[in-house]
Amino acid sequence: MTTRRLQRVVLTGSVTGAVIVALDGTVLTVAQPALQRDLHASFGQVQWTSTGYLIAVASLLVFAGRLGDRYGHQQLFALGILGFGATSAAIGLAPGVGWVIALRVAQGIFGALLQPATLGMLRATYPADRLGMPLALRTSAIGLAAAAGPVLGGALVAHWGWRAVFFLNVVPACLIGGLALVVRRAALAPAPTPPSASSFAPGEASAGGAGPTAAGTTTTGGARPAGGLNLPGACLLALALVSLVHTLVALPETGWTVVTALGGAVAAFACGAFIRHERRTASPLVPLSVVGSATIASALAVLLSASAALFGTLFVSTYFLQDVLALDPLESGLRVLPLAVLMVLSAPASAVLQRRYGPRRTTVTAMTLLTLGVLVLSQLDRNSTAPAIGAGFLLLGAGFGTVMVTATAGIVRHVSTAHAGVAGGLQQTAMNIGPTLGVATATMLVTLTAPATTGDHSPGAPHWTAEAFLSAMGPTLLTLTAVAATGALAAVKFPRSAADDDARQPPVMGGSVRGESEVTAMTSDG
Repeated sequence: MTTRRLQRVVLTGSVTGAVIVALDGTVLTVAQPALQRDLHASFGQVQWTSTGYLIAVASLLVFAGRLGDRYGHQQLFALGILGFGATSAAIGLAPGVGWVIALRVAQGIFGALLQPATLGMLRATYPADRLGMPLALRTSAIGLAAAAGPVLGGALVAHWGWRAVFFLNVVPACLIGGLALVVRRAALAPAPTPPSASSFAPGEASAGGAGPTAAGTTTTGGARPAGGLNLPGACLLALALVSLVHTLVALPETGWTVVTALGGAVAAFACGAFIRHERRTASPLVPLSVVGSATIASALAVLLSASAALFGTLFVSTYFLQDVLALDPLESGLRVLPLAVLMVLSAPASAVLQRRYGPRRTTVTAMTLLTLGVLVLSQLDRNSTAPAIGAGFLLLGAGFGTVMVTATAGIVRHVSTAHAGVAGGLQQTAMNIGPTLGVATATMLVTLTAPATTGDHSPGAPHWTAEAFLSAMGPTLLTLTAVAATGALAAVKFPRSAADDDARQPPVMGGSVRGESEVTAMTSDG
């Protein structure tokens, strides 16, 4: 298989895998009320169909990335997407809500295998200086899936019931998973013409001229990192993330109780133990070259603050549109549509802007747009018009779509292919923790600032009168504006120009992957 064809196939798989995961989350939200009625489930049980999945995914993403770095991202991608499709089919056939929750946890495990691999495959297949557009296409597809998910999910539930939402993933998952296995076998075949020494990157030549077929390499999976898998570190990190996510999910519903306080304490203890273990072990789960990079650290901070601000704002805005303005779900969705449209349009534009103006200026500008979008929405009231509401969501979409590309590129480009999976796992972890943190923050702030004598604040079903909610919305969104502003400050650590960005990239060591050396040597192939 020629290099260009391999790149197209890998990009198709990466985009499809990301879209399947994005669609799964958006259509499930629409299907949950019907699922609750059909299975005679409680509100808490239905919430666990989402919470169980989220905990499983967040706790395993970094370790799954490590597995991909060691054994190949194509294998992990194929296993993840096939397992994701199989569990989707099983959920569609589940006889009770207990089965749905258990299978959603299993689906989360396969989702954790899948998500870092979608980035690891791209890093291993495309040269670092050509990653911008593939990442932009991936982001645009995610934005399109987010926009189409509620509409598609609503249509499926209305005509065929909630089970149809889960059967939606089965066929594309099986097709892409099978294709990934075929591509893996094709990629492992010896290249017809070995690349010349001149085609190697400087880092490869200085490492002794080790070529793409050196021992200990994988083609689309990346050069295998030295050392073991570090299972103790993986367990400590998983414990920290499980405790953190569970606390963030439970805190808005129950407030500070013995359980939530204990969860926070366990998360802090496990995090400290993980850091101590990583400093002492000879084979860290997250290498120092990854966490010690100023660009990667700032990119993770940008993604965390941007996703927290966006999803917290969306949570508040949904209540505003439906409870204050009394719009039905379809009308509310149309008001929010500019966000998805600008996400789709801004992602490919951001790749061009990043090359022209540099990562720092592009990302700071994008975070500023996101901050302004939250600020505009914080000023809405009962008399706000559709153009005013749309303007806020336009700014949110333009800022977030651009940040997704620039920050993800900053993470993926600044690691060697040997650690691309770990970097992808960190990126996906930030994108899972951020929304959970944003929604939890928004819920607690509205609860604390809304008049205490109005509204129903019973656990599990927070609700406020329109007047009470409107009085709390402004302070809540202003706080989220400050959260977004911290992301703009973090973006200052990004490289100033594309030349600086290339200079900060780690050298590709001996045992480089085919995607780094052979892609460069074979770009003339059809």
